[in-house]
Amino acid sequence: MLGSPVAHSLSPVLHRAAYTALGLHDWRYDLVDCDEAALPAFVDGLGPEWVGLSLTMPLKRVALEVADEVSDVTTGIGAANTLVFTGAGDRLHRRAENTDVLGITAALVEAGLDRVRNAVILGAGGTAQSALAALRELGESEPTVLVRDPARTTDLRKAADRMGVRPTIRGGLPEVSLPKADLVLSTLPSGAADSMAAGPWGAGAVVLDVVYAPWPTPFAVAAAAAGCRVVSGLAVLLHQAVAQVELMTGHRAPVEAMRAALDAAVRGSA
Repeated sequence: MLGSPVAHSLSPVLHRAAYTALGLHDWRYDLVDCDEAALPAFVDGLGPEWVGLSLTMPLKRVALEVADEVSDVTTGIGAANTLVFTGAGDRLHRRAENTDVLGITAALVEAGLDRVRNAVILGAGGTAQSALAALRELGESEPTVLVRDPARTTDLRKAADRMGVRPTIRGGLPEVSLPKADLVLSTLPSGAADSMAAGPWGAGAVVLDVVYAPWPTPFAVAAAAAGCRVVSGLAVLLHQAVAQVELMTGHRAPVEAMRAALDAAVRGSA
């Protein structure tokens, strides 16, 4: 896992649990603090024993610049969280993927939401772009996106155009009230959605907060108290890692072993 900062990541827990369950005892998964300027040289220096990299902020957009191939969904989003290496010799082939979309989609389906008709996204960063792609997969191509400043949504708008999604973008976050929706998906950083915890919440709505540390967030607690079904960012983390494991190993990921390891790690840090 590369990023900066990266020491807080729970990804090693998930990947190492998968390798153990799959019998890949000589496989390793480590954390490397790496910024945008250092990524090209790091990737150029990798040998044939490497199979892939997980990427977090601030590397998700610059990853496309070091890739030889970019998947269609990743091109649409404009950001990658995975590099998969294939081939041998002096230089490995690099394919950029984005498993955040699969993570969001699988987390929502697991919560019983396999079709979305009226969604609200909070935020306009890279995760919001992945959320647009996930909602498109679930049938919602015209979500409402609440942001602080609509003038600073150029990347989001470009991603939406590439994916054929038509969001309605509204400013004023976090002072604006939540519009009525079947799904509220917060992509905001820790604490940024707390002031919106008062709602108003639609009865029976599904609320996904991508923040998972600390959990539950005030935003999630308020939603649960209002009768909403709440989905943790931990579910997104799990399922995006499941997709990464399958891309990197070529094996079906041991989902329940990974889930158990993640639950144990979260309990141990509580």
